[in-house]
Amino acid sequence: MQTTDFIWFDGKMVPWADAQVHVLTHALHYGSAVFEGIRAYACADGTSAVFRLKEHSQRLLNSAKILRLNIPYTVDEISQAILDTLKANKLKEGYIRPLSFVGDGEMGVYPGNNKVRTIIAAWPWGAYLGPEALEMGIRVKTSSFARMHVNTLMSKAKAAGNYVNSILAKIEAKEDGYDEAVMLDTNGFVSEATGENIFIVRDGIVKTTPWTSILGGITRDSIMKVARDLGYTVEEQQFTRDELYIADEAFFTGTAAELTPIREVDNRVIGAGHAGPVTKHLQKEFFRVVKGENPAYADWLSHYTF
Repeated sequence: MQTTDFIWFDGKMVPWADAQVHVLTHALHYGSAVFEGIRAYACADGTSAVFRLKEHSQRLLNSAKILRLNIPYTVDEISQAILDTLKANKLKEGYIRPLSFVGDGEMGVYPGNNKVRTIIAAWPWGAYLGPEALEMGIRVKTSSFARMHVNTLMSKAKAAGNYVNSILAKIEAKEDGYDEAVMLDTNGFVSEATGENIFIVRDGIVKTTPWTSILGGITRDSIMKVARDLGYTVEEQQFTRDELYIADEAFFTGTAAELTPIREVDNRVIGAGHAGPVTKHLQKEFFRVVKGENPAYADWLSHYTF
């Protein structure tokens, strides 16, 4: 991981190495934290832009509301702090990680009056699953770990504690020689991956899992809108893993993963075994959008210069 110069910490820019917390921080022990993953892209016009900045800032506050964390900042203040962090670090593009968490003070499951802290870090980061994955696709395993039931943990909160489920699934997949895991919900339907939403394509129809057991991905939402604007039929519908096996194409979406094709699931080749025509089309258009090359989606970009 490539470090940068500054991290925004409770309203101040502090040197990267000085952004520290106490070992008795509540979130470290109990997972009482919410976060976002956001990307900034270098645009064709020479500026830089954060992709769907306001939506990410709003989701951070929504996650905090679900977890009963009182973040003392508005959507606009978080958004401005993100832009300030990018400019302070002179990043033309990169990955941004806002995090709000319960700090130290009282110990025990109940967070009491412990202060909620907020940081924003940013650093250069390329393709999450490797640059070759964007073209050739990745190998995926159906995890033995189910995605949590919606009344077990709050699936609409991007909460740190929820990701223990993802960590277990990712370790299992990597140790078994796969790139990623796809997880089923507690009813046995395909849910999502460890940090990505999933789409399949069959007979020209683009299908994705509905907003039930999944985190509502902002990239997922973007791809659905772009696909419909391109004339594709897009359906939100539950599907089983054997429907995934016989899909013509499949791909993951997410801020980190962007749009990554799936070439194989559980040792079954998906389609032609590489990115298919619909996947390539959507991937190409997505990168045009985030780089400011499609004016129809200009309101998704928050431009900045330094």
